[in-house]
Amino acid sequence: MSGKAQSGSPKSTVSQPPMHQPLRWLLLSLAVVVLDLATKAMASSWLGYAQPQEVLPFFNLTLLHNTGAAFSFLADHPGWQRWLFSAIAAVASIGLTIWISRLRADEKLMGGALALIIGGALGNLYDRLVHGYVVDFLSFHMAGWYYPAFNVADIAITLGAIGLIWESLFGERLRAKRQAKGQA
Repeated sequence: MSGKAQSGSPKSTVSQPPMHQPLRWLLLSLAVVVLDLATKAMASSWLGYAQPQEVLPFFNLTLLHNTGAAFSFLADHPGWQRWLFSAIAAVASIGLTIWISRLRADEKLMGGALALIIGGALGNLYDRLVHGYVVDFLSFHMAGWYYPAFNVADIAITLGAIGLIWESLFGERLRAKRQAKGQA
């Protein structure tokens, strides 16, 4: 198939061909992993543990080790959570990679969102398996309130989740509008 709807068939998202080389999105995942691990290595070598370095009045670089999940969820447990969160990240990455391989040609936002989540999950998975904790170093605060420290992998996962939400709310509608404009 040439990537266009067959003549005589109605144009709809259902008739869209599969994405050409969908696993190219994994290059974005790889870029996230490389950027994440490089920034964590720099933070680990340049910063003292739990010693904030002010960058802006509301932003510090602060090296912290998180044995839990987001917002230090389950961090105070004896260590079993390391393996639970590692298994979740591995299974999720495999499942999302399969999902990417099945995307249609018009689902580019979905491909990017899934790739960001995979890259973030793999970056944090590496930390859990190698160190036993996730390296966090980005710390925002205001008026004595501190948002939990995070890293590049967490940013990628968050942006990917936002992309998935956007896609689920507006994706089909926007593709249908584009196709209607193309037919007119």
